[in-house]
Amino acid sequence: MRVALIAPPFISVPPPRYGGTELFIANLAEGLLELGHEPVVYTNGESTLRCETRWLFPKQEWPITCDLHGSLKDLAHSSWACRDALEDCDIVHLNNAPGLALSRLIPRPVAYTLHHPHDPSLSEFYQHFPDVQFVAISRGQAARELIAGMQVIHHGLDLSAYRLGAGRREYLCTIGRIAPMKGIHHAIAVARASGLPLKIAGEIQPVYRDYWEHAIRPQVDGRFIEYVGEADLGVKNDLLGGAIAFLFPIEWEEPFGLVMLEAMACGTPVLAFARGSAPEVVRNGVSGWLCADAAAMAARARAPGIGAAACRAYVAEHFSSAAMARAYAAVYRALAKRRSQPPARAARERSQGGRLSAA
Repeated sequence: MRVALIAPPFISVPPPRYGGTELFIANLAEGLLELGHEPVVYTNGESTLRCETRWLFPKQEWPITCDLHGSLKDLAHSSWACRDALEDCDIVHLNNAPGLALSRLIPRPVAYTLHHPHDPSLSEFYQHFPDVQFVAISRGQAARELIAGMQVIHHGLDLSAYRLGAGRREYLCTIGRIAPMKGIHHAIAVARASGLPLKIAGEIQPVYRDYWEHAIRPQVDGRFIEYVGEADLGVKNDLLGGAIAFLFPIEWEEPFGLVMLEAMACGTPVLAFARGSAPEVVRNGVSGWLCADAAAMAARARAPGIGAAACRAYVAEHFSSAAMARAYAAVYRALAKRRSQPPARAARERSQGGRLSAA
């Protein structure tokens, strides 16, 4: 089966640093390849994958400096990709909202993975596309949506890209956007309460520059609290592989959080607030601990009591890219079978007072 995986055009696949959606697409493409399928990834020209890639824009562009420019670029990329995919792809798998708007014009089965947290405007938008197969990335995310027939498929990770840390574990770490909802300020509080040094890695996006300048930067001394910049795959392996624990003190309903799997793959237990997807990803005493607050997290940080090999074994058993790819392949097969039957969209729209004529 030839599957068009349409990514946003801004970040390369796989991402050089930040890019959760792009890492998901890279892992899915690799998993589909291993199953004998033919993924075609629509991305930008700087992407590096074993499968075929196609692009309209040769260079990545991140962060986006102008919302209007970004929206128009995404729409241009998505419309081109959807049109191109009609030539030789059996399934179109969208990962961005502009692409979803084009699904009515695509005479192919369409799947859409939700990568965003719940937003009322997005949820209302989704309701207009009943023939699309929606896939949530966590049960927590799915529970906030009213989409009939939505499936849940957890993200998976290619463990071959991650090393089990074998060195001394002497500090805490957190990796993610330097943003209030990621709880970097809580991570600093945990470090101070536990007496353990903290290493912070992540992108400082322009929209959150004020948070960095006023809430985080004044506490960074380069020794006890250290900011190491953005983390590519090599830095992640080194940083996570040397950490006592990975801190995930989120203040929002995180849709998934692939970095939790990356930490486990390096043998590092995850200490997380019990919000969003964390209760689905973290198993108490096995891959980490769910904590009620920063004080509880600090207490666990002093002695997580979880072995590195156990963490890696847990993610290998429950969150592999192979398992994720098998689940999506099943979605594609069901979609293809369903689409071979007469479409019901026109009848539904007429019954709901749609704008189609009765003729």
